[in-house]
Amino acid sequence: MLELRPSCEHCHTSLPPDSEEAMICTYECTFCITCVEHLLENVCPNCGGGFEKRPVRPKAQLSNYPASSTHVHKPIDFKAFQILKDKNSSIPPNKR
Repeated sequence: MLELRPSCEHCHTSLPPDSEEAMICTYECTFCITCVEHLLENVCPNCGGGFEKRPVRPKAQLSNYPASSTHVHKPIDFKAFQILKDKNSSIPPNKR
């Protein structure tokens, strides 16, 4: 079951369960689409993988399977991330 984390790990933008702006990697690292496209260039700063749009959980299911309320806020250290991004941004996520 996806956690549906409530905010972008970098900029802390709110990403409610019905957000169409939420992007996740295979480990559920959660970022907003703006950070993924403009800062991260589709490279997860935590694992090096790519991102996909996070699915929206049907409202009727949220009472039984609520979204996480735990905020993960880890602003990107761009100096350290640059090495990972340079290594991976030109490689499609399924080939990394």
